[in-house]
Amino acid sequence: MEKIPTGIKGLDEMLGGGLIPGRTYLVKGGPGAGKTTFAIQFLMEGVRNGENVLYVTLEEPLETLKEDMAKLGFDLGIPKFHGIDATPVTERKHLFAGAFYEEFGESFERLTGAIQEKVELERYLRVAIDPLTMLKLTVKNELEYRKTFIGFLKSLSKLGATVVITSDLRTSDIEEYLTSGVIELRTIEAGGKILRGILVKKFRGSPFDEHIRPYRITDRGIEVYHTENLFIE
Repeated sequence: MEKIPTGIKGLDEMLGGGLIPGRTYLVKGGPGAGKTTFAIQFLMEGVRNGENVLYVTLEEPLETLKEDMAKLGFDLGIPKFHGIDATPVTERKHLFAGAFYEEFGESFERLTGAIQEKVELERYLRVAIDPLTMLKLTVKNELEYRKTFIGFLKSLSKLGATVVITSDLRTSDIEEYLTSGVIELRTIEAGGKILRGILVKKFRGSPFDEHIRPYRITDRGIEVYHTENLFIE
């Protein structure tokens, strides 16, 4: 079975080589767990392979993200990295080539439509939406949200894009059922320290490592230690 690397070597070992292309995966975790870093590493791995990639930010402005990711060695100003800034801010200014803006909060359907159009026109093989939690606030009816979300996943699948969606731990039940895989980033306080563990909760179509493995957020991004166990005293 064909798989594509996530850019996080230890996680790829847990997944038996990486993600199955053309499917959508949910990455969930609390504040500071590394969800955005995960999404960027996934996209930059595509860039290294010569792919066009698309990042949709719904919380942190692209300009701020660009500065933060540069500290980890990720240059988001390169031509193959494209962004949609859908953050709830009023000022808009040019950040880097390939970025354009959608007003936040008008409707989930409008933004998903813009993403679909971009993927179809530019042939993006990897897409990251970070975080989906913000989009859910724009849809009051859960049934309407479910219908729109399913349609969105089907359209991206037909276009061949592999999609990573981030969300917090509390509001991602629907997405767990509808996506092809769920990766959870856990943070645990023990003995005055923060322990981090990564868990593959679901991975349709392939066997995977079901253990919680330790990970760290380093100056090179996320590192997963796939041969170690997370111990809590």
